[in-house]
Amino acid sequence: MSGRLLYIIGWLHTGGQEKQLYYLLRSLDRARYSPAIAVWNYREQDILVPQIQALDVPIYPYSPALSGAAKLKAFRRLVKQLQPEVIHSYGFYTNFAAYWGAWGTRAVAVGSVRSDFAGAQEVTGPWLGRLSYRWPTHQIYNSSSAAEAARRLRSPFVAKHLFIVRNGLDLERFRSSPAVADGPVRILGVGYLLPVKRWDRLLIAARELKERGMDGLFQIAGDGALHGQLEQQARELGVMDRVEFLGHRDDVPALLADATFLVHTADNEGCPNAVMEAMACGRAVVAMDAGDIAALVEDGKTGFVVPQGDSSTLVERMIKLIAEPDLCRQMGDAGRAKAEREFKLARLVTETLAAYRAAGAKGV
Repeated sequence: MSGRLLYIIGWLHTGGQEKQLYYLLRSLDRARYSPAIAVWNYREQDILVPQIQALDVPIYPYSPALSGAAKLKAFRRLVKQLQPEVIHSYGFYTNFAAYWGAWGTRAVAVGSVRSDFAGAQEVTGPWLGRLSYRWPTHQIYNSSSAAEAARRLRSPFVAKHLFIVRNGLDLERFRSSPAVADGPVRILGVGYLLPVKRWDRLLIAARELKERGMDGLFQIAGDGALHGQLEQQARELGVMDRVEFLGHRDDVPALLADATFLVHTADNEGCPNAVMEAMACGRAVVAMDAGDIAALVEDGKTGFVVPQGDSSTLVERMIKLIAEPDLCRQMGDAGRAKAEREFKLARLVTETLAAYRAAGAKGV
């Protein structure tokens, strides 16, 4: 018995949830499950559009110019046309749309939460945030810390049934490689240039290392609204000679192969792809404690988990990895071993389908 799966997502650019949806679609038995995607704010130039088209997965686009009400009506028509067994919102922003689309049909609606309540509300606003946190009644979290925080809220605006499915990773693309022995220390950061990622912490750390006379080239791979502001801050801190803003890059595995280690400085996280990718490539990680960072990075074994906001410890941990290259390599090797145990795409598929069945979908 086959079950049609309809996914709904905000856009198809290069964020973590978009990558995870692509991984899921690529790894699913597409002949059996006939997946399709509705894109709430479709842009033809988005990077994942051709990659998903190459999978022969139908994309149903909604123009950003359409009103929310018009999109909800159009999505209801699409649901009646396709008659999916599961409607899975793959981003928090579209959770209520998935619920609305499934209402009164036989479809099982499943939502997603990929950060904590405060972080989700910051993106969606208080009212849509509350609706999307409550409906659909079955939601998949990619972070156990966020799920536990939701349970502790004891609020009516929390879904009744929470499942935890951590992110998966393409371990063939993100392969371990020996650390580069020669050349400068390269400290890599990967992610959108958004306030929540707290790139200012990395720039301040670059100044601290420079003032201590330590060599190190900081590379930041990602695009976003803060690009100009961060460049200005780097100039003011006097570190433009050792910070490179690389913009969006499709060759993250190559960047990691050249990197000494990865630094992750975000205030708020779910299950960050960048940290998993670094570990899979055999690179140690220094990360602020946010989301499921502490479950991914084993402090003292695969890298260092820094108490949230503790910038001085962040710098000290970076200095330790620079000063002890053998330790840095050992941590990278341990990270790859953990990735092989826990990050496989087969687990992502198995656990996601299990959540659909637990939510009431019989044909998956």
